[in-house]
Amino acid sequence: MATVEATGIDKRLLLRLFREMLVVRKCELLLAKSHQQGLVHGACHTYVGQEAVAAGVCANLSAEDVVFSTHRGHGHALSKGVSPEQLIAELYGRETGCSHGRGGSMHLFAPEVGMMGTSGIVGPCILQAAGAGYSFKLRRQGHVAVAFFGDGAVNNGAFHEGLNMAAIWKLPVLFVCENNQYATEVPFSYSSGNPHVANRGSAYGLPSIEVDGNDALAVYEAARIAVERARRGKGATLIECRTYRVRPHAEGMGDFTYRTREEVNEWKKLCPLNRLKSMLLEEASDSAIEDEIGAIEAEVTEQIGQAYERAKAAPYPSPQSAATHVYAEVRHVARSHHESKTPPPAQLTSSSSSSPTSIREITFAEATLESLRHAMELDPNVFVMGEGIGERGGNFNTTTGLYERFGAERLCDTPICERGFVGLSVGAAMTGSRPVIDFMFADFVLDSVGEIINQLAKVQYMSSGRLRMPVVLRGCIGIGHSAATHHSGNYYPMFAHFPGLRVVVPSQPYDAKGLFATALASDDPVLFLEHRELLGIRGRVPEEPYKVPFGEAAIVRTGSDVTVVALAQMVHHSLAASEILAREGISVELIDPRTVSPLDTDTILRSVKKTGRLLIADEAFAPFGVGAEISARIVETGFDELDAPIRRLNGVHTPTPYSPTLEKAIVPNVEDIAVAVRQLFAE
Repeated sequence: MATVEATGIDKRLLLRLFREMLVVRKCELLLAKSHQQGLVHGACHTYVGQEAVAAGVCANLSAEDVVFSTHRGHGHALSKGVSPEQLIAELYGRETGCSHGRGGSMHLFAPEVGMMGTSGIVGPCILQAAGAGYSFKLRRQGHVAVAFFGDGAVNNGAFHEGLNMAAIWKLPVLFVCENNQYATEVPFSYSSGNPHVANRGSAYGLPSIEVDGNDALAVYEAARIAVERARRGKGATLIECRTYRVRPHAEGMGDFTYRTREEVNEWKKLCPLNRLKSMLLEEASDSAIEDEIGAIEAEVTEQIGQAYERAKAAPYPSPQSAATHVYAEVRHVARSHHESKTPPPAQLTSSSSSSPTSIREITFAEATLESLRHAMELDPNVFVMGEGIGERGGNFNTTTGLYERFGAERLCDTPICERGFVGLSVGAAMTGSRPVIDFMFADFVLDSVGEIINQLAKVQYMSSGRLRMPVVLRGCIGIGHSAATHHSGNYYPMFAHFPGLRVVVPSQPYDAKGLFATALASDDPVLFLEHRELLGIRGRVPEEPYKVPFGEAAIVRTGSDVTVVALAQMVHHSLAASEILAREGISVELIDPRTVSPLDTDTILRSVKKTGRLLIADEAFAPFGVGAEISARIVETGFDELDAPIRRLNGVHTPTPYSPTLEKAIVPNVEDIAVAVRQLFAE
């Protein structure tokens, strides 16, 4: 662990740092007052006392370098190029704010100046900066990513996972810990067994620097060393800046139940702004320095005053825009023969709108592999991360042969750190890459659910559509092979609940290839969930690339008496049951939604208008599930079309057991479906 102290005087640099710090200070004091006046509608986390860190680090960055920050990010945003007016307007909730009024104090986005976002959750910025670093390395760009975070984050798993990934892949990242002594109201001296942040870098093989965070010149020098190292391809650096926030955790909160006034006053004497001003006055040889400082102070005062007036006068966002940018804007293109509304004859279907040059029988897994290979050939920004997906080819042969073709950077084996590499994918997507995250089993995705729901699903919305999230998360779902409860989950109802996510559940090889191609080309985050018991099934699949659009259900079998809606393996069980029932004179129309989000209930409703009866067969649990959503939508719009109550057939509401007899007892089978249809037909 190295330490850095301020050396030498460069008047131009010091004046630049002084100006940047003064902008932050005056802006923050204005926002604190605005909070008292009610102009700030929510939380206000000020940066007073820490200005030297943001100014010193960002003075080393180019326009192409990027910054990821935490809830106390005002100073980082201003130092990276967000204007005071944009920041003030954002906290006032106005349309002209940097996040167009969607973010407030904790969610600041300005990708046009390299401010890639702040987060109200502790830790994600560390992983996102690693993702940006991975993008820059993959694309052979000489840019640098910076993560600013507080001392509280170093006790979070994201810190350990992020630093480890940055170390093993030598990513061009600066991890800047602003150790302001408290995580909310919990002192660092209590919450950490190691009183130093910087020396933790050595545990991951990273160089680290400890610096006085109230000395702007020392911070600048530490960042200069780290940035130069990153640009040379030598990897990441951890910088601990020891500093202090002299205002409460958030404006309006009590401040002296966990620390004393005397402690705060002692730190105020170490004010970084006064310290830099004194350095200029005492050591600069230019006799006109006082005039220059005075001119800067007058200019900044006027700038903040004008920013305040413009922000206060700015309009609020239109209520009609409240739900825009949840998903990426659809790029309208003419449908070609490579994009099919209904699948061709592929064991389960009987019609086609495509004209393939060659159709073969291949497995479900081989079908998705063809789409992935094609996407990687077309776009060098596509890369895959996961455990064992490199040279090994994946636990289920999902990447077989790709490592030899595309190399280790694009087929990247990861440590077991699901939260880490999902968080990394967010930052990579922000900076132009198209990550594919292979989870092996979708149960493992639960370790990263915070990154998916709070980051991946919300970035497009919070950035007002300025950042896209072309990330595909794939993994196996489904009960079978006595895999027991940690390798058998069906999670599509859970993820379909959240805005911003696409959720895809194919049932056959043709759909798997076409839907995966659509997912790989999507600008939205997609969970592509593959039932393990279907990976080896064979079906007729065109050799040429094609896409199956999201939100268009497949009519697997036409019928007139009962509509059955089924997902994944239940499609195959329902098809077998339909054959049995046909011999009894009961005609079943079988529909596979294919995607759970978006969900095509129009096709289901048209079928119900014909049959008058609806059964939903789903391996997942019934409570709050897909069947409940389909039922509600059909009742809302097609109640008069029903001749009998809607019925649901689901897996038993229990964790998955191991023993084959127990496992078999909790999953609907062919006979269960046939019985349910008979009962519904008889009503």
